[in-house]
Order: sequence, then structure tokens, then C-alpha cells
Amino acid sequence: MDRARLPLTARARVEVPFHDVDAMNVCWHGHYLKYFEIGRAALLRAFDYDYPAMQASGYLWPIVEAHLKYVRPAVYGQTLDVRTELLEFENRIKIGYEIVDVASGERLTKGFTVQVAVCAATRELQFISPPIVSEKLEQRWPR
Repeated sequence: MDRARLPLTARARVEVPFHDVDAMNVCWHGHYLKYFEIGRAALLRAFDYDYPAMQASGYLWPIVEAHLKYVRPAVYGQTLDVRTELLEFENRIKIGYEIVDVASGERLTKGFTVQVAVCAATRELQFISPPIVSEKLEQRWPR
């Protein structure tokens, strides 16, 4: 896979539901990871390696690192654009995120997650991404 063909990006829309806000009408900080997950699933589907495909390929992909930077709070009823970008895939899957208010375009949160491959049968950590990842990306961008 030619890295010059990156970035692979995706977007997902989320409306902040009532049950995600606190008494001050502000989205609780932990829910941003849920919004990241919605964006991550959209990105993985973009190259046909969403969670069912991961499981079928024989690998588990636990998140081993997550970083968030809160810029502005999201509030009840606000429509968010969760923007994702595949940053790395050779040794791990690193995905970047930006959560933006749809109405104003203001950035609310940014961050990244890191996932590593683990063989489902042996539970052994894979130090490089299994070939299925580059194969899926190659299908998305044939040479």
C-alpha cells in the first residue's frame, strides 16, 4: 500500500442525546469515546474491515491507547460531525479524530486511538499488522 494514497477518511453524524448530558446540559466527557467509536466504525467500513470482518480474519483489535483533547463542550441536541482519518496501519491501526459542531464548524474535541492485532486463536500480540489489513486497503485503492 502506497502511503501517498492515504489519508483514508470517513465521517459520521451524531446528535447529542439527553442521556449523554449532565445537570449543566454539557456532554459528559466519557461519551466522546463513544462518538469516536461511531466514527471508527465508519472508517473501518470504508475499507471493508469493520468488526465482523476483523473477527472473520482471525484477529482481535483491542484499543491499547486513547487520547482526547477537549476544546469546547458539546450540549444536548447539538449535531456533531465525527471526522476520522487512518493515520497508521503497518504495525498498528492508529486513527485520528476530530469532533466538529455541524452548525458552526467549530472544533469541540480531537484525539486518536491505537489498536493492535492479537491472534484470536492464541491470544498472541502481532508486532506487525496482519496482511489482511494491507489487502483490504489495496482493494480500496488498487495500483
